[in-house]
Amino acid sequence: MTGIVTRFAPSPTGYLHLGHAYSAIFSYNTAKKQGGQFILRIEDIDPVRCKAEYVEGIFEDLAWLGLEWETPVRIQSEHMQDYQNAISRLEAMGVLYPCFCTRKAILEEVARAGYAPHGPEGTIYPGTCKNLPDKERKNLIAEGHVYALRLDLEAALKLVNPANLYWMEERGEKKIARPEILGDIVIARKDIGTSYHLSVVVDDGLQGITHVTRGTDLQYATHIQRAIQELLDLPRPEYRHHQLIKGQDGERLAKRDLSQTLKSLREEGFLADDIYSLIGIRPYK
Repeated sequence: MTGIVTRFAPSPTGYLHLGHAYSAIFSYNTAKKQGGQFILRIEDIDPVRCKAEYVEGIFEDLAWLGLEWETPVRIQSEHMQDYQNAISRLEAMGVLYPCFCTRKAILEEVARAGYAPHGPEGTIYPGTCKNLPDKERKNLIAEGHVYALRLDLEAALKLVNPANLYWMEERGEKKIARPEILGDIVIARKDIGTSYHLSVVVDDGLQGITHVTRGTDLQYATHIQRAIQELLDLPRPEYRHHQLIKGQDGERLAKRDLSQTLKSLREEGFLADDIYSLIGIRPYK
């Protein structure tokens, strides 16, 4: 085997659709064509939206598509301590701060300021809680106010070498990471204990992922994730952001497109070969 390791990491918040099939096979082929490893990871950090039946559905759909993966499968909800360890490291660096703002409060603050910078995830956090005095923070926590932990991006960027904030895209294209497009992101919430951006970076490092393959709709995430990788002294994977599969209306498929789920198509009598034809890719043999 070569050292190439890829992963397909769906969130079990619904059944997989054609877009997931393309992404999974793309990742699988990237590894298998070079004798590498393909890893399946279940990103189930959201206890409200993630369901056990969707996890089983992921296994069934991928096996039906003819994919095989390394075992055991990493289930994120079973490894929360790994994310807490990373949070402790970031806290020790002084790059996290508690944020007590609700979404409503953030929008009201933005409205008062008359300026609403937007990023790919919506309104960029205006920094309301960033400069709260330590005494006020401690009092709010002691009073039981709910808070999230945010990344102090300004402080974080002072700790990393700006020359390292880049990634290599397929065919050797160098991309400069601009984490400021997301601002002071949430690193952990009280009800979840981590976040997508933190958990995916930690897992990719622990699992030795060498090539992150995912849709172009997630390319924005690479900007901030490269910064987190540098903070935690994690390896820099190569990235391959592939095209998105779109529906007949020209919009990218989402889990709300229930008629396009692999489960529903299979129940209608579709074969795996039919799916390969629909998405224009098939597993490498």
